[in-house]
Amino acid sequence: MTTAPERTADLYPTRGTEEVATPRQDPVVWSEPGAPGPFEAGELAAFERDGFATVSQLITPDEVAVYRAELDRLVTDPAIVNDDRSIVEPRSGEIRSVFEVHKISRIFADLVSDPRVVGRARQILGSDVYVHQSRINVKPGFGASGFYWHSDFETWHAEDGMPRMRAVSVSIALTENYDTNGGLMIMPGSHRTFLGCAGETPKDNYKRSLQMQEAGTPSDRALTDFADRHGIRLFTGAAGSATWFDCNCMHGSGDNITPYPRSNVFIVFNSVENAAVEPFAAPIRRPDYIGARDFTPVR
Repeated sequence: MTTAPERTADLYPTRGTEEVATPRQDPVVWSEPGAPGPFEAGELAAFERDGFATVSQLITPDEVAVYRAELDRLVTDPAIVNDDRSIVEPRSGEIRSVFEVHKISRIFADLVSDPRVVGRARQILGSDVYVHQSRINVKPGFGASGFYWHSDFETWHAEDGMPRMRAVSVSIALTENYDTNGGLMIMPGSHRTFLGCAGETPKDNYKRSLQMQEAGTPSDRALTDFADRHGIRLFTGAAGSATWFDCNCMHGSGDNITPYPRSNVFIVFNSVENAAVEPFAAPIRRPDYIGARDFTPVR
């Protein structure tokens, strides 16, 4: 376990009296051209341009079955259901997410350290990496709620103290992602602009925001401008596919009112050279299981 470094300069102001757009101050791909890794040069170039990259089959069907079985075990384990790391749907009371899953489950810990996964993170971020956050998301059919438009970095910067845009997320599908069951939507190119949101952060905001985000939510005017400039991409794909996306992409998802669940495992890798400090725009840190304070590199 390592401790947080001292507070650094705030390059991305947010949660003030007004909404403020700031041009990105950081690279998107941090590694040198030709750096070894699973991504090909053209894929990295597309990631830099759009802020995301898709892999049609990151894990095999047999592996999907193993991870699906582990997900099903976790969400029905009474000890997990009653754990603070589990977030439930506000209407149904069913589990929506289980955080810090790589510490709860050896199976998911092995996935985090898989070269197909962590190798891509190192290649994008140009350094060793640690897990800032991991979770399994369960989006059952018939009414599971979506998540409103937001930039993850805005929250991680404001509430977790992540200084720079040197983090990347991967969402690995464990069920089919249709165009109808509440899939991930991203505005391509939106990662080039940081949108600092208006309004203070309430104490213990995470208790509400993980079910329904309010603080750190862009205005309708700003979202319309972003959508007009960048468009919106909806991601579909078979179980085993994956979407990698930059920490500052504007993204969200709709409700799932179909009969078909949409479940995934979600891992956030942050550079060890970008370790979290004290929050930039919140009265207290979020719990470690949401924003890690263990900066041990993934091996």
